[in-house]
Amino acid sequence: MKIRRLTPAEHPKALALLKKAFPGSSHENRLFTNLHQQSRVLDEWICIHRHRAIAYIAYSRAYRQEEICGLHLALVAVAPELQNQGIGSELIRFSLRQPEIEAQPLYVLGAAGFYQKFGFEPCSTPLSPFATNKRRLLTIRNPDSQAFQLGYEPEFTLASRPRPRSGQQRRG
Repeated sequence: MKIRRLTPAEHPKALALLKKAFPGSSHENRLFTNLHQQSRVLDEWICIHRHRAIAYIAYSRAYRQEEICGLHLALVAVAPELQNQGIGSELIRFSLRQPEIEAQPLYVLGAAGFYQKFGFEPCSTPLSPFATNKRRLLTIRNPDSQAFQLGYEPEFTLASRPRPRSGQQRRG
């Protein structure tokens, strides 16, 4: 098993992994595709075993108004047949040790019970437009005690919108 930076040549492998890891959801695939089409700055790694992508992780920029204020742990995926074996946890730990990640404030939306084992803690500030339950926003190294709206790359909003059915047009 080898963890390495994702290269453009491996985008199809990562996308195929996301499709398998999140069956029935197109959100992750659209987010991955849209972020790459817009050439957004991402810190991404892929875990390869026997020439096959088995895990993927990506961090995107977090914003306070127009200013970068940290990173979002944006996507984590593990091949379904290998889930619950510690591969995703090892990939998260690996990424948290990387120089471009280890000094940044980090934010993630997810299950506190899972992410707390990596050092994430629930936070009341900033506020996330995607967190309907405030306890789902977790952080590491969050320096802000004042409330503000946490910003995401525009592709997060686009990916979260339902896709129009065939023959329908999207409004807005």
